[in-house]
Amino acid sequence: MAYTRKDVTTLTRTERRRFVDALLEIKRRGEYDEFVRTHIQYYVADSEKGLRAAHMAPSFLPWHRRFLLDLEEALRRVDSSVTVPYWDWTKDRSATASPWTADLLGGTGRSGDHKVTSGPFAHDGGRWPLRVNVTDIAYLTRDLGRSADPIALPTASDLKWALDDPVYDTAPWDSTVSEGFRNKLEGWGPGRGAASWRNHNRVHRWVGGAMVGGASVNDPVFWLVHAFVDLQWSRWQARHRDTRYLPAEPPGLGNAQRGRVVARHDRMPPWDVTPDQLDDHSAVYRYA
Repeated sequence: MAYTRKDVTTLTRTERRRFVDALLEIKRRGEYDEFVRTHIQYYVADSEKGLRAAHMAPSFLPWHRRFLLDLEEALRRVDSSVTVPYWDWTKDRSATASPWTADLLGGTGRSGDHKVTSGPFAHDGGRWPLRVNVTDIAYLTRDLGRSADPIALPTASDLKWALDDPVYDTAPWDSTVSEGFRNKLEGWGPGRGAASWRNHNRVHRWVGGAMVGGASVNDPVFWLVHAFVDLQWSRWQARHRDTRYLPAEPPGLGNAQRGRVVARHDRMPPWDVTPDQLDDHSAVYRYA
């Protein structure tokens, strides 16, 4: 039977506690840090060599769908009632509202070093040390809204702009494409600075701190953000039923993207699964 992922604002007090407790338990067991390692390993940029599986490529969406499922399976081994909630950043836009409450994710970081000092993931609580990172910072950091250089969260119209595009992705299948649902949702834009961060990317920047970069999994809000991203893919699929994941076939010989992107029926590392096999999640979970 399919289970349900809920809007984080609808969770009961008990559901919030169970979700937090399950996260803390897999962190205690060392399982959580493996998720951080995996994301760092597969965060390959356009400018680097090798296959881009997790970001700046068509497989951004199925890769994170499988990644979320792995995390959810780990949580449900601790507590079978737990599912990953989603954060709708187009509605819940305050730095003090859900999910930034003391009983869930805690709040923003303090001025200066952005160290999170409230909630169950605050470093002083001793249960959320950052052992795997791209920096030497050992505590969770946030800068909600970027206090020194404020930016706003994406709006409903920003999401609509992505959802209205009937094509999944386009050549050259990287961060430079200006058309296609995938990059409009992932959010790589032209130029530099805030104007170039859209939708998913802008949310990461708005949260700031640990959420900026390959080790963003260190902040548990990562999962709530990507559950909402996954929901948008589900909505896009329902809206554009005659379109599918692209590219359908690998780029041809001589194409600069050959060996750099995952085609519809290609194995998507680190799993033995293809984007096509992740197209339909209805037998596993649904969204409320």
